[in-house]
Amino acid sequence: MLDMECFTYLNRALESPLSPYVVLASNRGITTIRGTDSVYDPTGILSPHGLPIDLLDRCMIVKTQSYTRDEIRVVLETRARVEGIILKKEALEHLADRGEKTSLRYSLQLLTPASILAKLGGRGEVGLEDVGELGELFLDGRRSLA
Repeated sequence: MLDMECFTYLNRALESPLSPYVVLASNRGITTIRGTDSVYDPTGILSPHGLPIDLLDRCMIVKTQSYTRDEIRVVLETRARVEGIILKKEALEHLADRGEKTSLRYSLQLLTPASILAKLGGRGEVGLEDVGELGELFLDGRRSLA
């Protein structure tokens, strides 16, 4: 992790007219900022992610945890509505299950081909049979390795 001198440099760089984008990744929680401990105060300054508060205030924090099944279902419903795709409830639940097991991106990518299959079959709604057929045609990253 960076120390206090590096953070001072970053703050100065961020204030310049040619301000760079800085991407930091951390999983440290509340911890000591490196370089702030001394003989008189061995604990140092505690801060979230070990970042000085003035730098932390400039950050946009992005959650990188996996989506829950309910969150995946909401994203799928929203995307289908935006694209004008009508999903049957069982098809939506199947896609949410698949998204939880593989990835949100994979299940989102199945929406358009499922809609095309339904239209080719003369159906106005995407059903479980359309989504099931796609599982045989398109592999997710894990299954493609097997």
